[in-house]
Amino acid sequence: MLGACAQSPLRTSLPSEWIPSPGFGQRRPNFVVLHHTSNGTAARAIATLTNPALAVSAHYLIGRDGRIFQLVDERMRAWHAGASNWGGVSDMNSASIGIELDNTGDEAFAEAQISTLIALLTDLRTRYRIPAANVIGHGDIAPGRKVDPSHFFPWRRLAAAGFGLWCEPPYSSSSGPGQAPGAAEDALLLQAIGYDTGDLPAAISAFRRHFRGDPARNAAAVGFGEEERALAQCLAMRQREQGG
Repeated sequence: MLGACAQSPLRTSLPSEWIPSPGFGQRRPNFVVLHHTSNGTAARAIATLTNPALAVSAHYLIGRDGRIFQLVDERMRAWHAGASNWGGVSDMNSASIGIELDNTGDEAFAEAQISTLIALLTDLRTRYRIPAANVIGHGDIAPGRKVDPSHFFPWRRLAAAGFGLWCEPPYSSSSGPGQAPGAAEDALLLQAIGYDTGDLPAAISAFRRHFRGDPARNAAAVGFGEEERALAQCLAMRQREQGG
């Protein structure tokens, strides 16, 4: 009876013989991508995320009151990242769990929501061994196109709980006397953290939104100052230590 209920394997339409092998496993996500919904209520967000005409989804939605809604099986590929890149990974939908937070993008995130998010991240880390540095925002993997979760998101608090990159001042810069850091070094540092620098000003804006709480959206960003460069150097080192 149980065997009759097992899901049939996907196979080629060409004539073939099915000889099952034990040498396989389920795909394991290696990233978590955080979003805000831009909706006023969880109900409206759910209506969007379950509308087949829109072709968007996420694995989880967390309401302002801390309730968790699961929308897609973790083993499946949710459509939440779109055109994106992080650390050279260009198909983030296939490599990640997507978590939507019920938030307009113009407001602070509710306490109950963040507490639940940390609990959910703890559960995901336990089951999938997701590196701390691999909890990132949609705006990080799609600079210039997305800004979520907004500059209101408490990345520092998340890092204190063991999720995401963070560095506290004072930062020590490795730039020595006579050196003249510029756009090339800025790009290398951002790439070391994980950013796609094809649009360098957008990547700098995304960096500032995440790590400095700068609300500017896709501004014509100037290069790093000395303190920002030291922060980026610290984060690049943390990425090497915590990434996977």
